[in-house]
Amino acid sequence: MEEPDRPKPSADAANRLAGEDLGPYSQAELDERIALLEAEIARVRAHRSKAAAHRAAADALFGGKGGG
Repeated sequence: MEEPDRPKPSADAANRLAGEDLGPYSQAELDERIALLEAEIARVRAHRSKAAAHRAAADALFGGKGGG
């Protein structure tokens, strides 16, 4: 269930990764990092789609407005 009043973590893993210095990484390490990040993006998208389908089913059953 969604908790809109719950604050979002400001220091989540994505924010930490975005601030990391990439200078020390080799091209091979960067390629590996890209592959891992693309796999994580696919996992998050799949979860988002599943959550959206669940929400749509709940809205259809209970007559919600589907604002998410």
